[in-house]
Amino acid sequence: MRRQLMAAAAVLLCALCACRGDSDSNVQAPGGVKSATTRALESGADALQSKPPIAAINAYLDGFHFYNGRINDQMEAHHYCSVLNEELMQCVIYDGNRKDAKLMGVEYIISERLFKQLPDAEKALWHSHVFEVKSGQLVAPRIPIIAEHRLMEKLIHTYGKTWHTWHTDKHKELPLGIPQLMMGFTAEGQIDPALVQARNQRLGIDGAARQRDRANIPAPPVAPGADAWREGNTIQLKDPTGAESAPPHGTQTTPATQPPRMQ
Repeated sequence: MRRQLMAAAAVLLCALCACRGDSDSNVQAPGGVKSATTRALESGADALQSKPPIAAINAYLDGFHFYNGRINDQMEAHHYCSVLNEELMQCVIYDGNRKDAKLMGVEYIISERLFKQLPDAEKALWHSHVFEVKSGQLVAPRIPIIAEHRLMEKLIHTYGKTWHTWHTDKHKELPLGIPQLMMGFTAEGQIDPALVQARNQRLGIDGAARQRDRANIPAPPVAPGADAWREGNTIQLKDPTGAESAPPHGTQTTPATQPPRMQ
């Protein structure tokens, strides 16, 4: 898996430099314009300090998340990822792809083999990527379709654990509240189609063509334990500040025997 991911990641590097269609940040943080002193310090640090973890980022993925337990609270998520080895990737997530984008959270992506070794309680924190890949919701903007196809052939067998720390859909100035567990969509009719359409138009993506291109990617069965919200196991941290209204950790909700539909 590592060899193919690294090859695809090398091609993905261009996405970090030139993305067709900018995505603005959702929020405007308070604070004055950068002073000359701050700009000088930034320039000096940029010239003198090495940044190995940042330099290791070699893939840009764009997809969608929803709050675990609140499927109608949805947002676009820009992932900037590093391939650590054959079975592990780590991503930082932003609300846009410009310099002023706000850091929303992190996602860890592991292979199916590693996921199956997790304790059952841990598995409930992870979501599958099968539907995200097959539906065309998950994309790697600005790279050749062939390279993206190869990457998706690998990602369809992976699982992600995602925590958002800045809920930019609700808090437009500062990162308030506590981290929230996020999930990925698993069936048609769950995501607001206008959200996908707006993303595709902005990034110049033909969603129907993406689905057709991925039709020949075999869809593996989702490993037991993933997407636990579909079975009624909705997990969130209890927020003592009251800033969020998600169910507390371990809340049991009605099992999702049918995919939830947008209201």
